[in-house]
Amino acid sequence: MPDLSIVLEHVAYTYMPGTPFEQQALKDVSATIEQGSLTAIAGHTGSGKSTLLQQFNGLLQPTAGRVLVDGIDINPKAKKERAAARAVRLKVGMVFQYAEQQLFEETIEKDIAFGPKNLGLSDEETAARVKEAMRLVHLDYETYAKRSPFALSGGQMRRVAIAGVLALQPEYLVLDEPVAGLDPRGREELIATIRHLHEKEHVTIVLVSHNMDDIARLADHVLIMSHGQLVCDAAPREAFKQRDMLKEAGLKVPHTMALMQQLRAKGLAVRTDCLTIAEAKKEILRVMKGRGGRNDAQ
Repeated sequence: MPDLSIVLEHVAYTYMPGTPFEQQALKDVSATIEQGSLTAIAGHTGSGKSTLLQQFNGLLQPTAGRVLVDGIDINPKAKKERAAARAVRLKVGMVFQYAEQQLFEETIEKDIAFGPKNLGLSDEETAARVKEAMRLVHLDYETYAKRSPFALSGGQMRRVAIAGVLALQPEYLVLDEPVAGLDPRGREELIATIRHLHEKEHVTIVLVSHNMDDIARLADHVLIMSHGQLVCDAAPREAFKQRDMLKEAGLKVPHTMALMQQLRAKGLAVRTDCLTIAEAKKEILRVMKGRGGRNDAQ
């Protein structure tokens, strides 16, 4: 059995090497994204996170190092290995930031079907994949299939774009800033969709974001980038304890953790590593119950 994961081995990447504009975007990055995980890649603008995700399916080939998907080098030097590499690259589906800008067909159904048709699939298989992909992103087929994608809300358009990638049935789904620019309702709907894909449909997800609150709510693992280097590879709760590292990377702790730290500083003996509002509420009630309901925090 192959190792079911994406593995980065000492990956480096340089833009425009050998020119006056040469810039090293990645420096000796090694990490593993396990199948079944929801891994977040976080970092400030210019940290290298977007360059890193483009290594996962060969859109960019590393200047040094290797990328393995399920044990296969996706950028092999030997010609005899390239067919296998092309096949394994299809296991990684990429959804870019503002993915709705890539929609172009006259109906939602046709837009989602574009990828499967390009794979040479039959009309029957393509239709089945379209229906399944729409189900996965919570868009009812009968209601939406014949509508124009441009008649939808921003959040719905983005879900159509994600469905177009899901119709290719990738084993790894990479989302680059998936909720960027959405209104609060659109954000919550898409976050619910991402959580459903991971928890109920068991899709392996790589989520690229600079929003620590989204990461705290969704991820079970986090990679933090700073100046092209991987500076943290840990579970979110452990990563967010490293305040100096976060500050150096230009990031902040999630708002819930910041609130709990403030309550602790005021004298309420709460845990400060709560990641979600529900977790914080439970912790505050526990402490207040233990104090007999007295609100005498200083």
